[in-house]
Amino acid sequence: MSYPTPTPHLHTALPASQKGTGIAYLFWFFLGFFGGHQFYLGKVGRGLLYLFTFGVLGVGTLIDLFTLPSQVRQVNTQRALGIR
Repeated sequence: MSYPTPTPHLHTALPASQKGTGIAYLFWFFLGFFGGHQFYLGKVGRGLLYLFTFGVLGVGTLIDLFTLPSQVRQVNTQRALGIR
């Protein structure tokens, strides 16, 4: 008697080293003023800056609303090349 081979799940997960834009936006939404999304992307220095300045008085957090997808792409590219 042969057993059926398991089929892969229909959804595709990102590799462990890749960061997701949706997750980054969740961190931005709930912890943006404290730099949560910056810490998630591995930008510890910027995360600390946001933490101590309340998102650089909200201006940095507002800018990140529009630039977060490109930040995620940049981090993923750097990780794929072994830079980060």
